[in-house]
Amino acid sequence: MKLNIKDTFTSKLPSDKILENSRRQVTDAVFSYVNPKKTKEAKVIHVSQEMASELNISEDESKSEFFKNIVTGNEIYPNTTPFAMCYGGHQFGNWAGQLGDGRAINLFEVEHQNKNWKVQLKGAGETPYSRTADGLAVLRSSVREYLCAEAMFHLGVPTTRSLSLSLSGDNVLRDVLYDGNPAYEKGAIVSRISPSFLRFGNYEIFAARKDIKTLKVLVDYTINQHFSHLGKPSKENYINFFREVSERTLHMIIHWQRVGFVHGVMNTDNMSILGLTIDFGPYGWLEGFDFGWTPNTTDIQNKRYRYGNQPNIGLWNLYQLANALYPIIEEVEPLNTILEEYKTAFEKQSLQMMKSKLGLSTSDEEDLKLIQNLEDNLQLVETDMTIFFRKLSDFTDEKSGLQLIKEAFYDFENISEEVKSRWNVWFKKYDERLQIERISSEERKEKMDLVNPKYVLRNYMSQLAIDEADKGNYTLIDELFQLLKNPYSEQPENEKWFAKRPEWARNKVGCSMLSCSS
Repeated sequence: MKLNIKDTFTSKLPSDKILENSRRQVTDAVFSYVNPKKTKEAKVIHVSQEMASELNISEDESKSEFFKNIVTGNEIYPNTTPFAMCYGGHQFGNWAGQLGDGRAINLFEVEHQNKNWKVQLKGAGETPYSRTADGLAVLRSSVREYLCAEAMFHLGVPTTRSLSLSLSGDNVLRDVLYDGNPAYEKGAIVSRISPSFLRFGNYEIFAARKDIKTLKVLVDYTINQHFSHLGKPSKENYINFFREVSERTLHMIIHWQRVGFVHGVMNTDNMSILGLTIDFGPYGWLEGFDFGWTPNTTDIQNKRYRYGNQPNIGLWNLYQLANALYPIIEEVEPLNTILEEYKTAFEKQSLQMMKSKLGLSTSDEEDLKLIQNLEDNLQLVETDMTIFFRKLSDFTDEKSGLQLIKEAFYDFENISEEVKSRWNVWFKKYDERLQIERISSEERKEKMDLVNPKYVLRNYMSQLAIDEADKGNYTLIDELFQLLKNPYSEQPENEKWFAKRPEWARNKVGCSMLSCSS
């Protein structure tokens, strides 16, 4: 297994002068060198061959002892220096100070076919940033992270990627619901990949500490490595850099809204500078369409990170990044202009995205009203978002509308006449609106089926795979992994996964509620 190793990050950025792996405040440094913890009896249980080939690792090599040792932290690839990054962050709206890679260890950079990938282990032991935690991860959260990153990619959502999922062979103590009842669970390690794992918090920490020198070094590095099309770092390009981060962040969140994905913990330390979905913790997909839903038990009171609020939180987080970049820009106006642009771009892109879900390509002044009425209707009674939009592509006339989406309702038998009447009114309007379109119903269906997935990683599906994996059976992980590679395809042989959340999963831990305990 010969990799084309690069070291742009560690060679171009200042490192922590203290080499001891002790929990502490790290200053004047973007990262600290740290080695992963050796495990008892590691076992690789799944590999994304697609991502392995991105690194120039063959299928045979991915089955080797050497590969296993590298992706479980038991061996360090020759001539590489693993490290953990220093960053801060706003958590649930409050500045939390230094956070950093508490249980993520970056192994190395690989360059292959003109792409640069950073390879990171999550759950491979403590770092100077672990605070009171152990730096480890459990099988439960690792299965969810591993499957979700790849599922998101195939949905067309900007995301970090997964390389491998392994058992560490160690047991890890966790209190799933933070209710004082900790229990041992199987330890696991995910190897994840991204062009960069830099977050908003990487920049915030230096601004908060008034360490403008390191802030500037990091921003210059980011522009040179990841935004080189902007040209050399300069005040003007710091502004252009912020504009592009803002655009990418909005682009990512519009995709989240399109597929019904709720991140669950949009703290600034979980916001990628490249506009990629990062840190799959207490996330979930909407089952019933509900702007107020969040899967995160920690957020249940304020619902700050609820589905309908994600675009606003994206903006709030960009305000924090703007504050962090201000010391090297020293002008408020251009930053404010970009933040205002985000608001208008959101309105425009959100409307466009919803129109694409409805198969509307021409423009009509009533479109916004049609969409708002639909969103109101979807929340009258529990209505499955994924099934509703997928079924809608088969729409032919207003009379069959309600029957067509029957399967999307969680309790169709008990729907009131008033609700049915409101749906019939909407279908009549939708039917009239489709008359303006210039394409056939077959063409419309084809287009709609490319933006409305048939298969998403519902929480109960992950939970079934976790339950099986706990017993030592990993076939369901692979079944879901393969299924989610083609989320827009019919896959008639997998029809059983095109179904509403089963009733047993309604209030089951891991299926409806999730915590950050992972």
